[in-house]
Amino acid sequence: MGQHHIPGTPPVPLTLRRSARARRISLRISQLDGRVTLTLPRGVAEHEAIEFARSKEDWIRSHLAERPPRSVPVVGGLIPIEGVPTRIEAAPGARILWQTDVIRVPEAALTVRLHRFLRELARDRLVAACDFYAAELGRPYARISLRDTRSRWGSCTADGGLMFSWRLILAPPSVLRYVAAHEVAHLAEMNHSSRFWAEVARIHGPYEAPRRWLHDNGAELHSYRF
Repeated sequence: MGQHHIPGTPPVPLTLRRSARARRISLRISQLDGRVTLTLPRGVAEHEAIEFARSKEDWIRSHLAERPPRSVPVVGGLIPIEGVPTRIEAAPGARILWQTDVIRVPEAALTVRLHRFLRELARDRLVAACDFYAAELGRPYARISLRDTRSRWGSCTADGGLMFSWRLILAPPSVLRYVAAHEVAHLAEMNHSSRFWAEVARIHGPYEAPRRWLHDNGAELHSYRF
């Protein structure tokens, strides 16, 4: 529907979308990437939605200001790996060395190498978790793919394909395992009914704590830029 924004310093980009199910203009700020989305019912002009957003400008800007600042990994900086604040140091050789709260990365193409390492580690952890929960569920999955998604931490397709955000490797292991169990449970229940949540509880156990952690801290995982 075109590019729009709220003017100011800085300008605030707006994403407009129409929905046949919408009954009024609604505004949503993504907890993951701060994207401001306006949903319009049919028949409502775009300028009405933009004016609505401008009327909420103070609230929008205050909400965006609360988001964690973006951070590019550098030598001497910190990045969470499996929930542990980990100091980045220059590697003496060509290999990445990871030890508890220190990771040593070659300075040449540091962000590219660190990004690749984290994605590979995320895949290893997610494959192991999904294998375990699929066995508990009694249903196989078709494949696992990793992306850098902004609107969800995982998904499950009708043909059994599982997709996850690689950034889950930045969260505590219990959070990654919960998301794996959540998506595996969709192999049995492609919904969020009481039956679905019963399956999550059956194969995972209590899930409220990791689910709450992701709700409260998920935006911070998206603050790291590679």
